[in-house]
Order: sequence, then C-alpha cells, then structure tokens
Amino acid sequence: MPGTRALKIFEAAGRHLNFTRAAEEVGLTPAAVSYQIKEIEDQLGIVLFARTSRSIRLTPAGGVLFEAVGEALDGLQRAVSRASRSQRALGQLCVSLGARFATNWMLPRLSAFQVAHPRLKLRFDITDEIRDFEVDDIDLAIRFGDGNFDGLSSVRLFDTVMVAVCSPRLLEAGQHFTMPADLIGHTLCYRDWRRGDLTWPDWRMWMQAAGVDTFDDSACVAFADTSHVVQAVLDSGAIGLADLAMIANDIAEGRLVRLFNIEVPVAGNQTYHLVYPHDRSEDPAILAFRDWMLAAIEAQQQGSG
Repeated sequence: MPGTRALKIFEAAGRHLNFTRAAEEVGLTPAAVSYQIKEIEDQLGIVLFARTSRSIRLTPAGGVLFEAVGEALDGLQRAVSRASRSQRALGQLCVSLGARFATNWMLPRLSAFQVAHPRLKLRFDITDEIRDFEVDDIDLAIRFGDGNFDGLSSVRLFDTVMVAVCSPRLLEAGQHFTMPADLIGHTLCYRDWRRGDLTWPDWRMWMQAAGVDTFDDSACVAFADTSHVVQAVLDSGAIGLADLAMIANDIAEGRLVRLFNIEVPVAGNQTYHLVYPHDRSEDPAILAFRDWMLAAIEAQQQGSG
C-alpha cells in the first residue's frame, strides 16, 4: 500500500481535480504531484485519473479509492487528536481563539489566571480559522456569532458594543468635546465589516444613536480591522469607533479615552462565545476556565478588570 504522505497527495488531487492546486496545498510542485500519482498507479496497477490536455478526472476505480482514502485519513486524524489529548497532562487546556481576542483580552489577563489556577496550564491555538474539535487538538474555543454552534455548548461572554474613543493627547492639546456633534469635522475611523445582512456599526449609526440626524459620513475612514482603527487613533489623532470589550484595558490604563456614554450594539445578537463539546460539559478543567472567564468579564464590566 502507498504510504500516508502519498495518500494525502492523492486525496488532495482527487478533491481539487487539479494538480496545481493540490501541489499548493501539500507544498510540492505540480510536476512532483503528477509523479507521485503515477507512482501510486504503478504500485497498485490501477489508473486513478483520466487526463486530458486541459483537465483531469477520477476514473471509476480512482473514485472508489478516493472515497476510502478520505475516510481513512479523516479517521486517522481524529484518532491522532484523541491520542494527543489523552497523553496531554490532565491539568492542561488548549484554547483556540483569534489574534485580536488573544492580544486585547486574553493575554493581558493571563497572569491573573495563572495566579487563580496555578495547576492548570493553558496552551493557545491562535488562529481565525474555525477548528474542528474532533480533528484538531483543542479543548475550548472563542467564537464570534449568535451562539448557535452545532454540537457545542456555548457560553455568551459579553455584549459587543461600539464606543467612540480618542487619544488622551488630543484632549491634552486643548481639544474639547461637549456634545456628539462636536466630533464632526474630525477624522472619524471605523471598522468596515459585513456578514450576510449584518453590518458592523459605523459612524452614521453612532450619530443616529447620539441624536445627530444630519451627518455626512462620506469623509469617514474605513479599516478592515478594529486594531487598525485603534492604531489610527493613537498615531494620527483620529477619533475611532471600537469594540468596548476589546479596548477596556486601553481605557483603564489611559491609552485611550472614551467619548460620551453612547453604545451601539452589533446587530443580530452577534458577540463572543466560549464553546466546547457537549460531552465535556462536566470536565473540571473546562468548568474552571469558564468560571474564571465569566468572573473576569464581570470584574471588567464593574470597572475593576
């Protein structure tokens, strides 16, 4: 039988039906993928692909093997994940979360967690990809959505609301804002984000919430991520709309100043959730991490976190 590496190459080629895209996935050249497929065919005595000058397709025999190989590789990956979790120390958790949440919320509180739970060690999988609990070696994840995650227990962490912020240097320079309309004429930054019918709050929405009905948002500056908005506020004296939960530390430590008591929530009940498999809902380590997070969030909301 071909080795695991060869079968992975075949599975990628069968899934993409394109040697170039398969090569990009497995980190080889298209010529190397083609050569490996030919070796498998010679080894098994089976023609796996029908080739033309412009395309490839699986032969009936290739389709049978492709289906079996996919199932086998998936099962092997799941087994490796379970084996890795079973070998890992009982007092260790792997948490999957995005870079923004890790940088702005989790890492500043990591030392507090270690003090509260010195015997429980955390390992982070920092990625914006959605991990598969059955395949990937993770125990918990922080996900953004409405809380409906199939097959997973979900704990809502906090509301996602946008607030206006500026650099303290702007106020130290003599700039004063007594009412929301005073922001008009300044560089106003926000995050431009859409998911289906949902839109991240922008300055027009904030001004409407503030009671400012005549607002022209054509001069507002959009960024792909809130971190870019915050950087513009710090570096250039702009005024930004930012996610309150993600900048709470910056406000508490004086790097940012919140302007006005106006909050605009993200539509569709979208926010961050802590998720984990249903069958691990009574795991003491997971419960300890969950309870610590909720306590830290409550302290933050009371102004002491």
